[in-house]
Amino acid sequence: MLKKYLNFKRPLTELIGKTLIGVVQTKTTLILMFSIFSLTNCVETFDIPPEVDETVLSATLIIEATITNELKRQKILLSRPSNFDVVNDLDSIYDPRFPEIPKEPNFNYEENAQVSVVDNRGNEYEFVETSPGTYLSNDNFAAEKDVPYTLNVLTDKGTSYVSSAESFSSVGQIEELYAERDFNVDGEEGVFIYLDGGSTNTSDKYYRYTYEESYKIIAPEWSEEDFVLTNYDPCALPTVTYDLEIVKRENEEGKVCYKTDYSNTILQNSTVGLQENRAVGFPVRFLNRNNYIISHRYSILVKQYLQSVDAYNYYRTLESFGSSENIFSTVQPGLLIGNIKSENEGNAQVVGYFEVASVTEKRVYFNYEDLFPEEALPAYAVNCFPFSPPLEHPSYCYTGEINWPCPISILEGVNVNLFAYYGENTEGIGACPGPYLVTFRACSDCTVLGDSAIPDFWED
Repeated sequence: MLKKYLNFKRPLTELIGKTLIGVVQTKTTLILMFSIFSLTNCVETFDIPPEVDETVLSATLIIEATITNELKRQKILLSRPSNFDVVNDLDSIYDPRFPEIPKEPNFNYEENAQVSVVDNRGNEYEFVETSPGTYLSNDNFAAEKDVPYTLNVLTDKGTSYVSSAESFSSVGQIEELYAERDFNVDGEEGVFIYLDGGSTNTSDKYYRYTYEESYKIIAPEWSEEDFVLTNYDPCALPTVTYDLEIVKRENEEGKVCYKTDYSNTILQNSTVGLQENRAVGFPVRFLNRNNYIISHRYSILVKQYLQSVDAYNYYRTLESFGSSENIFSTVQPGLLIGNIKSENEGNAQVVGYFEVASVTEKRVYFNYEDLFPEEALPAYAVNCFPFSPPLEHPSYCYTGEINWPCPISILEGVNVNLFAYYGENTEGIGACPGPYLVTFRACSDCTVLGDSAIPDFWED
């Protein structure tokens, strides 16, 4: 069975994919950011030959690489854009009613590469591919202040890439992280997650933020009983064969779950022009009051990265490509030039930025009732209600004429983990009523949406 939650956690890949799609749609010019490292963000263009097509662009290597001062296995992500027709929303890559039909990401994993990071003292940190396109350092290590680091990538096809030497010089802090009920600029009421923080070093002006949000899920139609389907043959003749039991669940698994989502947008801030080198009330996240993830208990872990001006401008330019309302809206965006280049193939395209940054983090919790006391909870992720389809269905292998106006049967729904038991259909509910009432699996079993294991960090 496929993993219910395919959280790719590749915001840079997603935004770059959108950038490259614009190139394919026009096939006339590539916008190259030769001067994105200046505050003016000058843009140069050049004509490309007509033979440049999706095949050439799909050969572009995308590198997501941020090494931090955290003592951990550092991570490098490698991929290539694959789908230039559809840009999927990686915030919601599956339908919770159909957990076994995940949507496809619009990139391919870059596998079997050799990845390493070296510093100017001769230390080399090798990385191993732990899952397709994801490379973790063999050992835990933390980037040190004022020590330059360089990224090296050798692909399976022999193309070598190297970054410029990067380092960080100070560490910032998050002073406060707090949640407040408020309205956004569109007049929507909800919860803002605000941050106060910065750096005592007056030369630190640029910040990037990421977050991990975790929340409690309670299945609204959890039942002590459920279906167990065995010996199911949908192609049996003259009628389908099966054994369907209603059994008591052994425990309360699926009643209360937890889910962690990762930010997949670029969020930055600059204190240039401010009297103090710190942000006060910087909005990291807005949650509409109708967002089901805050229905019970919600927590967010925010990380603040100190950036160089070059890294800040690279990410700022990349983020602008992800918005339809920006200064580049009159042209089709193309490849961004970062601090990584090909060593042995001059025309090998690479997009990405190798960043070495200090990071600090802070977590906050709140309950819905803390901010919306005695008010109705948001609607659940799935529209939950009992219904009764027919129990059986015509054999898939029947070759005669069939007039079957009924919806998907209970057998079919249970077989694909779509339906869960709700109760007896004593009132004949449904256009083609069956003997049982069912509900969507996600309504009865929250493991469709999350995990029943309580996170190690969780506090009630």
